[in-house]
Amino acid sequence: MRVLVLGGRAPVALDHARRFAAQGSTVYVADSVPCRITSYGRAVAETFRLPPPRFSADQFAKELARIIRQRHIDLVLPTCEEVFYVSRLRHYLPSQCSVFAAPFEQLKELHSKLRFLKLAADCGADIPASACVTNIREAIAWSEGRPVVLKPEFSRFGVYVRLYPDGMPANSAELIQAGNWVVQDFCTGREICSYSVAVAGVVTAHVEYEPRYRIARSSSFYFDPCSAPGVRDFIDRFVRKTSFTGQISFDWIIGRDDRISVLECNPRAISGLHLFDTLDPLPAAISGEAGRCVTPRHGKPKMHSAVMLSVGLFAAIRTRRLGEWLGDWRRASDVLLDKGEIAPTLGGLLDMASHSLRALSQNCSVREASTRDIEWDGQEVPL
Repeated sequence: MRVLVLGGRAPVALDHARRFAAQGSTVYVADSVPCRITSYGRAVAETFRLPPPRFSADQFAKELARIIRQRHIDLVLPTCEEVFYVSRLRHYLPSQCSVFAAPFEQLKELHSKLRFLKLAADCGADIPASACVTNIREAIAWSEGRPVVLKPEFSRFGVYVRLYPDGMPANSAELIQAGNWVVQDFCTGREICSYSVAVAGVVTAHVEYEPRYRIARSSSFYFDPCSAPGVRDFIDRFVRKTSFTGQISFDWIIGRDDRISVLECNPRAISGLHLFDTLDPLPAAISGEAGRCVTPRHGKPKMHSAVMLSVGLFAAIRTRRLGEWLGDWRRASDVLLDKGEIAPTLGGLLDMASHSLRALSQNCSVREASTRDIEWDGQEVPL
């Protein structure tokens, strides 16, 4: 099989590329920014540069179609938020090529922090009370002094999320212009995440993990496998109800009474993918040919070593948890290093430098610069 992995800037794209290549496929990678973290890997046969889908959607689709025809691609596998644009513009792509993505209207419902909860209401998990608001006064009035969370309806990586565990003060800062916002009851407990693959409403691969170390309140860099009763049952019911096909991820809170609350959905790959071994039959799960639900064979933690050695270590020293940090360090292996291959790590450093320069030129954060060209926040995508 000839596979085109999109979103090559992301470590999950490298992970997919290595696994497909190890199991006999020819792997190509494409992205709209430099993606040396993936293209420097031995698993990748060739890399392509695409127009930015957020700003040039039609050109993105036309160039993607050209690459598919030219390289006789059998499967297109999105990994990041370009999935929304690929799904919306699927009619541009050759019909003989399979695109592993759900229909656009379904992705739109799942990406919404509010509409997803309505879909999930009867699938076996607690749903935090939530409402759509457009300004801080509406949020304060709705909360009635309760602990709440505020977040944009369409967002990622915890960006702009506000936590009010003691209730909202009357002088809370006004909301920034980011479309509609969601105000939601604040759930307390253990946070976990899940990553699954589904084909025609059947879960074909699944893993749960605890994001033990984070950059502030945003992305995690340490992924510890775990299991929580009820999570897998919810996902089975949810993907069956929606007849979902694609990669799908959820954020959860496990309460002290072991009740599970589902907070939001990301209909794309997340870092739980790293917990699968290179030879785990995830490609067969994506094609619907695994014959069973694939789970990681080893169950060992994964981490971004460079971040663990910097952000993670400093936090451990500050909070006097150095012994715990050392034990976690010894248990885990690095996400990027594989059989001595260091080129993707060097590529990742070069990519970070590119993102930093772009952030300076665009007067934004590095995180924003690294995803701005593929983000989808509910806006219309021209057909």
